[in-house]
Amino acid sequence: RHAQNAPTVEGWIIFITNLHEETQEDDVHDKFCEFGEIKNLHLNLDRRTGFVKGYALVEYESLKEAQGAIDNMNGETLMGAEIKVDWAFSRSAIRTGRR
Repeated sequence: RHAQNAPTVEGWIIFITNLHEETQEDDVHDKFCEFGEIKNLHLNLDRRTGFVKGYALVEYESLKEAQGAIDNMNGETLMGAEIKVDWAFSRSAIRTGRR
C-alpha cells in the first residue's frame, strides 16, 4: 500500500535528487515550470564549495501539477545527470511513529 501524499499548508512539494553540482535555480525552474506555476523553489548550496548539494524542493499549487512533474521528470536528464523526482512528504512520514 502506498502512503498518501500530504500537502503542506501552502501547496504540494516535490523532492528532486541527483542534481548536477553546477545546476542553477533557473535550470530547475525552466524544466519544471511546464507542469504548473512554481510557488517556491529551494536549491541547497554547499557553503564550502558554492555548488549544489544535489537536491531541490519545488512547490506547486495543486496535486495535479506536482504529480505531473513527478510522472514526467522522474528518470529524466538535467545537465547530464539522471534526476529522481518524488514527493517530499507523505502522510505516513508525518505521523507520530504509530503504525
